[in-house]
Amino acid sequence: MKKNKPEVRYLKDLKKVIYGWKWFKTAKNFPVYYMHRGIKKMDELRYDMTVMPPNMLGKEFAKTKGNRNSKNFRELYTVLQGKAIFLMQKMKGRIIKDVMAVRAGKEAWVIVPPKYYVISINPSKNVLKLGNWVSEKNKNIYKDMEKMRGACYYYTKSGWIKNKNYEKVPKLRFKKPLKSFPKNLDFLGDEPNGSSSSARAQRRVKKRFISLTRPFRGLDKK
Repeated sequence: MKKNKPEVRYLKDLKKVIYGWKWFKTAKNFPVYYMHRGIKKMDELRYDMTVMPPNMLGKEFAKTKGNRNSKNFRELYTVLQGKAIFLMQKMKGRIIKDVMAVRAGKEAWVIVPPKYYVISINPSKNVLKLGNWVSEKNKNIYKDMEKMRGACYYYTKSGWIKNKNYEKVPKLRFKKPLKSFPKNLDFLGDEPNGSSSSARAQRRVKKRFISLTRPFRGLDKK
């Protein structure tokens, strides 16, 4: 396994997207999550891992900053340890076209559709570890999420709270995750229906995945 120094997201990095702005003003800065990028690369695909301790952000549960992929790139997530909620939204300006949440436990799989922002949330008292496959050609986009001060819903101790900065927010719908590794990885390409170039890596990705679900066991002690 390749050693990989993590990129750390601190509380200060999330200041534009958290619910508890008043709490943030007096809170001490601390690491919210750790990102290990490029643990493994196969053809045009890259495997990353995210580790998120169960630290509260005031009344809000720990989460990632939130981003969407460039062009038509999709992304494949799996839960390696703990429990997660994936909040996904499609937006145009201040209007939300669609928003959904997927609750996922260990070994569940979640596909992020193209043009959707995704936020990963740790709703438990345990460390959350996520693995994900994405195209090397993809570029993360954050600007819309920062402009609106986060996603259209915040997940807090009191449940889901709407973000009032949005003009129109539909009712949150819930979807179930996939129970197994997808049979084909065509969808990870940048074409509307996926790219066959990503599919070439599919067999090797699946064969190697078992060894990749056990990296960095000591990171939950950070």
